[in-house]
This record gives sequence, C-alpha cells and structure tokens, in this order.
Amino acid sequence: MLESVTSAALASAMDGLALRQRTIANNIANVNTPNYHAKRVSFEDALAASVQSGDGHAQATMATSLEPTQLNGNNVNLDTETLSNIDTVLRFQFAARAIGGEFTAVRAAMRTN
Repeated sequence: MLESVTSAALASAMDGLALRQRTIANNIANVNTPNYHAKRVSFEDALAASVQSGDGHAQATMATSLEPTQLNGNNVNLDTETLSNIDTVLRFQFAARAIGGEFTAVRAAMRTN
C-alpha cells in the first residue's frame, strides 16, 4: 500500500497520542503513590521535523516530570493531568477523522474507472 507523508504523520501522531493517554491514566492512577513522579510523553517536535524532511514517521519519547513534589514525594498534579487528557482526546479525535477522510478519498479513487 502506498504511504504518504500525511498518512505516516497521522499514524505517528495517533501512536504518540495513544501513548500519552496511557501515560496520563497511569499518572492519575498513581496520584497518591508516595515518591511517584509523573511521566510526560512528547513527540510533536520530532513529528514536525520528520514531516519537514518528507518522512512523517516519528517516535514518541517518555520522560519523568521535573515538577516540584508534594510532601510525600509525589508530583502528580490532577489538574494538569485532566487538562492534558482533554487536549489529548481532542487531538486524537482530530487525527482519527483525518485518517478516516484519507481512507474515504482512497476508497473513492479505487472505485473510479
């Protein structure tokens, strides 16, 4: 199957966003765990560079948050996680619709003779 830069970028974005959603869920699950440090997922800069170079493939990276900790050593901020989750869900929905539109266009092109 032919893969365009756009479809590769959308697939990479969805992979990164899915990892971010799982990471946010894990952070929230550990909100009361002593000495737990939240994790952050990033891929946007790598994805932009990959698209700029004409590839579209990018790997998400995960890092430990350096935000200040509470008295129990935990640094999960429920407000931050909630806002990040909302942003991630909206981005995921946008990417899913874009991929759906791309498949619809390919399907329509295949039907024309």
